Amino acid sequence: MLPNLDLEVVGASLPFLWTGLLFSLKLTLVAMSGGIVCGTLLALARLSSIAPLRNAAAAYVNTLRAIPLVMVILWFFLVIPLLTGKPVGAENSALITFTLFEAAFYGEIMRAGIQSVPRGQVAAARALGLTYAQSMRHVVLPQAFRNMLPLLLTQTIILFQDTSLVYAIGAKDLLKAAEVTGKNYNRPVEMYVFVALIYFAICFALSRLVRRLQARVAIVR
Repeated sequence: MLPNLDLEVVGASLPFLWTGLLFSLKLTLVAMSGGIVCGTLLALARLSSIAPLRNAAAAYVNTLRAIPLVMVILWFFLVIPLLTGKPVGAENSALITFTLFEAAFYGEIMRAGIQSVPRGQVAAARALGLTYAQSMRHVVLPQAFRNMLPLLLTQTIILFQDTSLVYAIGAKDLLKAAEVTGKNYNRPVEMYVFVALIYFAICFALSRLVRRLQARVAIVR
């Protein structure tokens, strides 16, 4: 079957596939940025001495980490319109769901990063007159981000792969673009093979970047 691939169909489908790839990348960047910001807040909440705040953050993280992402996507897409009476839309549902879901995973990474910073540095910062917030901002978080950067990027690779799950609600991502063009030209094999190569190329390049960062972080340490 593979020798009979029609590459002309792939060339004709590139504009539509490009649109799908742009949405997949947009979803990845938005979910990564929002997830890291929200995840950092969750990590700080989990490390807080305030029990209700700590317990609420732990419940959020543990609940989302225990539910498959595709179920969260479907629930949000189907249930929210029933509660609000207004459709959210497939793309907006994907952006919101991924950000909230990834926050739980980035939060655990950030919590490990914060705990990897020696407590003596926090004590030294407090001894210099810095408040808790200033100590976190200027001393702890910069080191935590540096220590956890390879893990953050690894999670981002997984996030990019998971963007294909928005296929379940009809969002126009790269996989959906491949399905539509494959049906239009009646050449699904070519589309899926080409899209698989795109996923592989992007994820392989990012994984190489992670290895380089791991080596640099190890040298700094």
